[in-house]
Amino acid sequence: MTHILHRSIGPDLPRAVSGEGVWIADAQGKRYLDGSGGAAVTALGHGNAEVLDAMRRQMDAIAYAHTSFFTTDAAESLADRLVGLAPGGLEHVYLVSGGSEAVEAALKMARQYFVEIGQPQRRHIIARRQSYHGNTIGALATGGNEWRRRQFQPILPETHHVSPCYAYRDMAAGESPEEYGARLAVELDETIRRLGADEVIAFVAEPVVGATLGAVTAVPGYFRAIREVCDRHGVLLILDEVMCGMGRTGTIFAHEQEGITPDLVTIAKGLGGGYQPIGAVMLSDRIYRAFAEGSGLFQHGHTYIGHPIAAAAADKVVEIMARPGMMENVQAMGERLQSGLESRLGQHPNVGDIRGRGLFRGVELVADRDSKAPLDPALKTHAKIKKEAMARGLMCYPMGGTIDGVRGDHVLLAPPYIIAPDEVDMLVDRLGDAIEAVLA
Repeated sequence: MTHILHRSIGPDLPRAVSGEGVWIADAQGKRYLDGSGGAAVTALGHGNAEVLDAMRRQMDAIAYAHTSFFTTDAAESLADRLVGLAPGGLEHVYLVSGGSEAVEAALKMARQYFVEIGQPQRRHIIARRQSYHGNTIGALATGGNEWRRRQFQPILPETHHVSPCYAYRDMAAGESPEEYGARLAVELDETIRRLGADEVIAFVAEPVVGATLGAVTAVPGYFRAIREVCDRHGVLLILDEVMCGMGRTGTIFAHEQEGITPDLVTIAKGLGGGYQPIGAVMLSDRIYRAFAEGSGLFQHGHTYIGHPIAAAAADKVVEIMARPGMMENVQAMGERLQSGLESRLGQHPNVGDIRGRGLFRGVELVADRDSKAPLDPALKTHAKIKKEAMARGLMCYPMGGTIDGVRGDHVLLAPPYIIAPDEVDMLVDRLGDAIEAVLA
């Protein structure tokens, strides 16, 4: 009997005892191909000697120093590296311990920014339906996933949601991708005006939607149009790259591929690569100066922010992922994964869409390809696929409620960036077998 309150109570979980590269082994010696990077976390795979050495060196120096008293070389180096890699405009870093913390901090930064510049009436946050921004109260309220929000709704602060950029289901017949993106920008503009343009703090979005939609990319020009709407009304743009950032889509920052710069960006997961819990908010100099020239502080903090060992691990992880060849491998293996999935599953009667960018891919499952009708939620198809995949030695990330929090199933894939061609092919084969076992 376990004394742990696991996420799901009842089934016995295999006990992970070792990891190497893209593989995890359990106590019985069975090996699992880490096809989802845990939850899009294990960027460099398991057991990277350079990262482990960096952590040991930091432990030998100092393991912990509270940020109200000290900074550390590890934290300063990581911040310098992130700013050096970021597109222009993101010039400061606030370190936290994970993705939900990063989103909470970004929301509070955005609110405090307007207080500092004399616009304390701004109070509204806008995000998108079927988004996910974390599980703390503010982050959960911001996210638009109805299943995750439902039982906590009475204690969530008020937020507002507009349509996702979900072309597979929501682009109208005869509508071009550019027209679709422009329509969504108009919806955001109208929502801001309805709430009061001088009362909106920020718009929050994932550049590539992860857990709730399954690696959905925006149509070309969407984020440029969104940036223009935010600028028109003085609204901050917060991009949540907790899952899709830090190299996952083939560039260090996912928004690089959209041709825009946000006011704030949240990162985590791949930032630490699974070696330590860490996240960060990167912010523009405009926001930093409002704090520096105003109250002189950011009114927020947690005990473990800027943790030296976590910072040392992340600094080495980011250094390695930024080396020549790593992002090229993410792009090449991502294309191989996409083509492999299309070859194996593209004509399957229950596969509606195969999508994504880099090593961030999603397979949406349907009852009928032509009508795009979803599978019966009562079947819990996504859970059955996860079970079949694990039996075949594959970790993947299936989810339900893709369409509206209730209907729809998809499988998310996010393997480590070091995955080799034969391992990509093995991932495709094992996933194909699992899907076919459930949806024969």
